[in-house]
Amino acid sequence: MERIQLSEGEWKIMNRLWDAPYRTIRQLTEDLYEETGWDKHTVITLLNRIEKKGALSYRQNGRAKEFYPIVPREEISRSETKKFLQKVYQGSLSMMVHSMVEQNSLSGEEIDELYQILKESRRGGGKNNG
Repeated sequence: MERIQLSEGEWKIMNRLWDAPYRTIRQLTEDLYEETGWDKHTVITLLNRIEKKGALSYRQNGRAKEFYPIVPREEISRSETKKFLQKVYQGSLSMMVHSMVEQNSLSGEEIDELYQILKESRRGGGKNNG
C-alpha cells in the first residue's frame, strides 16, 4: 500500500475527522474557522485532496456529504514519524531524543513516560524492528 502523506492543512481536517467522524463540510468549516480562517471552498479543496489520497470517504445524507476517515490515525502517524526522523535526524530516534533533552523540551512526566515505554519494549511489549 502506498504511504499517505498529509499536508499541515490536511492533518487539521483529518484530526477533526478521527476525533468525530461523519462531519459535513459546514461542520468542518465551522470547527476550523477560528483556528484557520478557512472558508468552505478551502475545506472542500482539502477534502477532495485527502479523498484522492485514499484517507477518507463520505456517505450521502440527504443533500449533505458526511466525511469520515478510512485510514487509522496510527497508520499515517507511523509513516509520517519515520519520514520526519529520516529527514531531520537521519533516522536516529536517539539523536532526536538527545536534541530534545538538550533543549529542555521534555517534562519530568514525559521522561517518566519514555522510561515506561522503553521498559515495556525491553520486556517484549513493543514491536521489535531489529
